[in-house]
Amino acid sequence: MCRLLGYLGAPMQLDRLLYKPEHSLIVQSYQPKEMTSGLLNADGFGVGWYHLQRPDSEPFTYKNTLPVWNDANLASLSRYVESSCILANVRSATPGIPTDLSNCQPFQHRAILGIHNGFIANFRQTLYRPIRERLSDTTYQAIQGNTDSEHIFALILHELEAAPTVSLTEALRRALSILSKLGRQYGTGFSANVILSDGQQLVASRFASRPPTPSLYWLRDDVLMPDAVLIASEPLFESNWVPFPDASLVTVGRDLEVRVEAL
Repeated sequence: MCRLLGYLGAPMQLDRLLYKPEHSLIVQSYQPKEMTSGLLNADGFGVGWYHLQRPDSEPFTYKNTLPVWNDANLASLSRYVESSCILANVRSATPGIPTDLSNCQPFQHRAILGIHNGFIANFRQTLYRPIRERLSDTTYQAIQGNTDSEHIFALILHELEAAPTVSLTEALRRALSILSKLGRQYGTGFSANVILSDGQQLVASRFASRPPTPSLYWLRDDVLMPDAVLIASEPLFESNWVPFPDASLVTVGRDLEVRVEAL
């Protein structure tokens, strides 16, 4: 199980998110508290962010297959980079799936960034081909790695491509509905804690077809990080973090209103 982090709000240096909190994403990589499987998140990491002066441009990413605590450049880079919209992930790889750079998150396609915590059970033997068969040529060709996570991201992209006026929230809802139907058809379970962004919003889900459902929380306008919303697999520090309900979607726009919907 990976650990996820999303941030939207006032401009923030990466190191304030990644390093400063007492239970930061760095700490969660080697000492997570709420993992439903696995012990560490040592199979790579990634950070994605949007340009402050050009928020409509494609986002930037920095990834490595090393454990995040072994990366020699991230601490320095994170003191330089500042953004108002950030996604980050530390990875615990599913056994049998390589720790290749193409398998590290965030996944990026044009303006969209996405990160996922969860799994599709027996992915290669169950939903690998059924998901690919549903994709357009564009989204099929966009897949660079071989993880279940990236295939879920591709399914979301396909829904956006198929209906260009659909919202990011609705695309995620439709993708999860398709996964649920395929899971029942092929007799396999999955969990999909997902955070997406286009630079203007955060859209997230907490969902599992079978228990347990991985943890996910949100926090708005904390004294340590005012004028911002955070979404995280585990609270970064002591505060009034709000757990996502089971089977829910959360949308956060530039107004920082947190809108919760049932799936």
